[in-house]
Amino acid sequence: MKPASFTYHRARDVTGAVGLLAELGEDAKFIAGGQSLVAMMNFRLARPAHLVDLTGLSRELAYVRRAGDALRIGALATHHEVETAPAERLGPGFGVLSEAMRWLGHLPIRTRGTIGGSLAHGDATAEWCLLAVLLGAEIVVVGLDGRRVIPAEEFFHGFFSTALDPAELIVEVVFPRPAPHAALTEFAERSGDFATVAAAVTLDVQRATPCDGAPVGGGVRGGRVVLGGVAPAPLRIPEAEAVLAGGGTFAECAEAAASAIDPPSDANGSADYRRALTRTLVVRACEEAMAR
Repeated sequence: MKPASFTYHRARDVTGAVGLLAELGEDAKFIAGGQSLVAMMNFRLARPAHLVDLTGLSRELAYVRRAGDALRIGALATHHEVETAPAERLGPGFGVLSEAMRWLGHLPIRTRGTIGGSLAHGDATAEWCLLAVLLGAEIVVVGLDGRRVIPAEEFFHGFFSTALDPAELIVEVVFPRPAPHAALTEFAERSGDFATVAAAVTLDVQRATPCDGAPVGGGVRGGRVVLGGVAPAPLRIPEAEAVLAGGGTFAECAEAAASAIDPPSDANGSADYRRALTRTLVVRACEEAMAR
């Protein structure tokens, strides 16, 4: 299918892009990689009268760089740029970002799709949405009233719904601190499909000090658990986190997560099936995070 007709505009800078979208009104959309929006337009699920192309802002908004302990990623950086970023560029403790990209679609999608576009789309199973909540990211946006910073946990409101105002543009996502023991895993019927359920975990690991020749050990004293595909938005699970903080096992953490959710039933699986996947994936993510 072909999209409905639209008028094409090319933004030259962030201020101009925001001003143009505000001028054009609610029938206008930003487009960057276009991996979600173009497909929706082709199926006539989205019919914007105007498209404002952001690719001319790549020099300004496509970067991956450290700033002290934090990692700052420009909104127009592609998934593949993060996937292939050298470890020294990401810095210690952010390996989960590059490793999670293997779950994101196929290579052509990762080379075109942008991090800002994924966050703005707000899909409850999208890897960047889960990672943002898991690592306590801050999403930096610019609008007519200037710049503001939105915590990831306040950004996702529901099905493809976010805290972005109509004429605001994501310019950067900031991961404020390293997460050396973090992992994301998921299940989809076919490689590259949207996840039926995704689980992301970061663990607070206490390393024991060797004493009298005893081996170095370690224990989990807390962490975060975030699920995708079980609710309209990425869902943090306090009940599972309480198990980790209390010294419980990974299996107990997974059971607490499965018991806490009320997932939907649809063509991809029943609610009980999603709870069963949750049990498996939370344990797997915890084990992978611990092994780092």
